[in-house]
Amino acid sequence: MLDAYQDRLDYLYGRLNYETVGMPPASTDLRLGRMRRLLRRLDDPQRSLRIIHVAGTKGKGSTAVMLAAALTAGGRRTGLYSSPHLHRLEERYQVDGTPATAGELVDLADEVRTAVEAMEASDSSFRLHGATFFEITTAMGLLHFARKGTDVVVLEVGMGGRLDSTNVVHPVLAVITSIALDHTRQLGNTLGAIAMEKAGILKRSRPAVSGVIDDEPRRAILRIAALRRCPVRELGRDFRFEAIPPARPLHRPSPGSVTVRTWRTDWGTFTLPLLGRHQAHNAAVALATLDVLAEQEPTLAIGREAVARGFASLRWPARVEVLGESPWIVVDGAHNVASAEALAETLRDYLPEVRRTLVFGTTRDKDLRGQLRSLLPLFQDVIATRYRDNPRSVPLEDVAAAVLDLSGRPAATVADPAEAIELARRQAGGGGLVCVTGSLFLAAEARAALLGLEEPRPQAAAPR
Repeated sequence: MLDAYQDRLDYLYGRLNYETVGMPPASTDLRLGRMRRLLRRLDDPQRSLRIIHVAGTKGKGSTAVMLAAALTAGGRRTGLYSSPHLHRLEERYQVDGTPATAGELVDLADEVRTAVEAMEASDSSFRLHGATFFEITTAMGLLHFARKGTDVVVLEVGMGGRLDSTNVVHPVLAVITSIALDHTRQLGNTLGAIAMEKAGILKRSRPAVSGVIDDEPRRAILRIAALRRCPVRELGRDFRFEAIPPARPLHRPSPGSVTVRTWRTDWGTFTLPLLGRHQAHNAAVALATLDVLAEQEPTLAIGREAVARGFASLRWPARVEVLGESPWIVVDGAHNVASAEALAETLRDYLPEVRRTLVFGTTRDKDLRGQLRSLLPLFQDVIATRYRDNPRSVPLEDVAAAVLDLSGRPAATVADPAEAIELARRQAGGGGLVCVTGSLFLAAEARAALLGLEEPRPQAAAPR
């Protein structure tokens, strides 16, 4: 089985993979036709699924996992599709919180590979622009959830929305969690333009939930919704929340709570399942989504007790995840300015005020200086590093130069993330805090080092 599993990983990572080579310079380079034809070869597994489609600049993963945890706790067989994974590809396909097995991944890869090769053999245009890694792995996920007999699937968009490979489904409802500047080369350099791309997941006459409150992107979403006759439930109009941070002074990381009221339900107060005020926003969007789902599909309605159970059992790695104490070690996948700002706010309000050391590395197409500008005021020491398993990592010398320019302080440079964490531990001391952030890729390598995980490493040919 191990050889078969490794072989399938090598095949998948041998396809064109935008997660490692970077996205094309314009979203117009992306097409949905290949994805539709591939799924047709697989007998359109997505047509049998009741899907909640979730997009957003930040918060989409956390909102999706909150929805899935609540639905599972309510007795609904629930699929969750998310990307990228941290350690193993199977993490992308979860049913009731359990990832697909290695054997299931082998079978799914074989079935989709057969369809891809048949299309490449018979269609010269498909052969020239073959199926990508994300198209194939998305098809595998939809096939997996159909085979598993799920009651509902929470499907997270990869990037954008309009041209994302997931946008071939016809969901029960769509969700847009937030809009901020990210992937500007592909999605546009204004909030309105990015919102138009995200709103591409809205389907005619299907309802939507929006957590977007800024005026420009909100108007853009409502324009698309009006054209497609989509009723939209909006944060600030149809539902509201209050984030209640933990009482200070704090002696350990503490989650706080959230109170949510929608047009349909007074949900009351829950302990937040994840750290940070931004997670109160995500919880509110998730609860509003559950209310719309109950209106659309009454058999999927769940109550407050199920939500509380789901939130209490929820684990979402690399989202302000605490992996050690003495010193506290926090790993977070913040990879753009908006998520760095949310992390900074969380460090101020939800974690102890102690000496802090930042271990930072990010990706070439991200706003390095913008991320650092949000984080540097909270840290006494900085260590620049880079992740090893993806060529898009920013050279650590560039990170250190940006730290010096923005703060006037030198940063240590350590190429290996595990060694950077060990140095940070020594600098922070037993009573301090270490935060590793800047990218989900760095977060994955940090978790592997801290938890002693062995990750499968495909030896793939050059991506086609």
